[in-house]
Amino acid sequence: MTQTADTILNNPFLNKGTAFTQAERRELGLVGTLPAQVQTIDEQATQAYAQYQSKPSDLEKRIFLMNLFNENRTLFFHLMDEHVVEFMPIVYDPTVADSIEQYSHLFTDPQNAAFISVDAPEDIEATLKNAAGDRDIRLVVVTDAEGILGMGDWGVNGVDIAVGKLMVYTAAAGIDPAQVLPVSIDAGTNNQTLLNDPLYLGNHHERVYGDKYHAVIDQFVAAEQKLFPESLLHWEDFGRSNAQVILDKYKDKIATFNDDIQGTGMVVLAGILGALNISKENIKDQKFLIFGAGTAGMGIANQILDELKRAGLSEEEARQHFYAVDKQGLLFSDTPDLTAAQSEFTRERADFSNAADLTNLAAVVKTVHPTVMIGTSTQPGTFTEAIVKDMAAHTDRPIIFPLSNPTKLAEAKAEDLIKWTDGQALVATGIPAADVDYNGTTYHIGQGNNALMYPGLGFGLVASTAKVLNGETLSAACHALGGIVDTSEAGAAVLPPVSKLTEFSQKLAEVVAQSVVDQGLNKEPISDVKQAVADMKWVPEYK
Repeated sequence: MTQTADTILNNPFLNKGTAFTQAERRELGLVGTLPAQVQTIDEQATQAYAQYQSKPSDLEKRIFLMNLFNENRTLFFHLMDEHVVEFMPIVYDPTVADSIEQYSHLFTDPQNAAFISVDAPEDIEATLKNAAGDRDIRLVVVTDAEGILGMGDWGVNGVDIAVGKLMVYTAAAGIDPAQVLPVSIDAGTNNQTLLNDPLYLGNHHERVYGDKYHAVIDQFVAAEQKLFPESLLHWEDFGRSNAQVILDKYKDKIATFNDDIQGTGMVVLAGILGALNISKENIKDQKFLIFGAGTAGMGIANQILDELKRAGLSEEEARQHFYAVDKQGLLFSDTPDLTAAQSEFTRERADFSNAADLTNLAAVVKTVHPTVMIGTSTQPGTFTEAIVKDMAAHTDRPIIFPLSNPTKLAEAKAEDLIKWTDGQALVATGIPAADVDYNGTTYHIGQGNNALMYPGLGFGLVASTAKVLNGETLSAACHALGGIVDTSEAGAAVLPPVSKLTEFSQKLAEVVAQSVVDQGLNKEPISDVKQAVADMKWVPEYK
């Protein structure tokens, strides 16, 4: 099909807007369709940034950036490259939450996503083909949006999560935006607000579970692997009852990972390793209390468990280091309605003389004296001064990560944790936190943001043509990220800052690719890992 001026200017992967040269305009039939002045990409970026700054709210800024993304991918990422710290909370967490809530009302463009309906499984392959066109897809982020962290079930509106995640992949690691595909699996929704909304764009029925749902997932994976055999499949924000089940089914068969289970677990483990580099303690001597035993909390526990076993503990010994606390209190083997993931981390009532009293966080902390406390509960303010001081009384450098986001759901503020522990706490938060000045020291607060991990991890897997992602590679990535911390600095953060995201994502990709190649898990022959990563990297400049 001949490219017309219209199709070129409306194709975000080809469009350069006012940056098309006079020669290109003649060659492509664009003469007279643009103002005469030819701009450089830097001039366009200056113009766009001024427009961005004029927007009155974060949501308005996000809508502006999404419109730019829809029109011109190269310019969007060129601009994001210059303002990555400023844009991250706008294009992704936390502003993406507002965007998801209003997705159906603000809808203007499908953003090259594939929309799969549970009611039309026969259309799955055609859907993926149509959304990808003739693009060489290497990375797919798929969500059914049942379990969006801090938000819950948002049906088809949750496609914004997949789109935002892929933006971060490109901005941080440099995957070509023409090689990615966001996918929404619309299995219905249990969100009554959406079902009652005549403008809601998804299926207007309750969420489908069981055999019918899993058959759709199986058909999707089969079609995805057939059409994009070189791709990495990234699962995002699936619900508690499905996330682990799906991951377990496919993780040994294809290159795949679940960011909420593994990505979160990896960033937290990296943060713990960073903290232990600062405190000079051993991971085998820690007691881990996980407050909020959902998908993220249990994913974190599994990642730490794997690391304890790598450090030489038996499975049984390693499990004795965990205390999972949910709304029922400490989880015991006879606690009703445990998820499959929770049942792996329960304790026995007979081991506690006060088992009947362990129904809340304060009682558990007082009884078990944890050295590491991780919050994924979405219960604001639950890491109270009394609880934190009780914990700090029994360990020199308490490791405390209140990870729930957005801000209003955080278990504690970093500033309070530093103050309550007299500067001894090693802290990471789920949302960006300002430096804390206390008693003459500036404490840098690490952000337990999955964006520190998944872009470098995913890029390394794609560049190395990985067949699967295993525990060995996951551990290598965690040690690489945790090892970036400068332990000699007073008040050092336990994780590297988002401002250096592009630098360490590159380093992480190389470590991951090396691990894949060392284990012989690459599909294509690779003689030079650094070169393979460099060759794969896309730069946001006009070709």
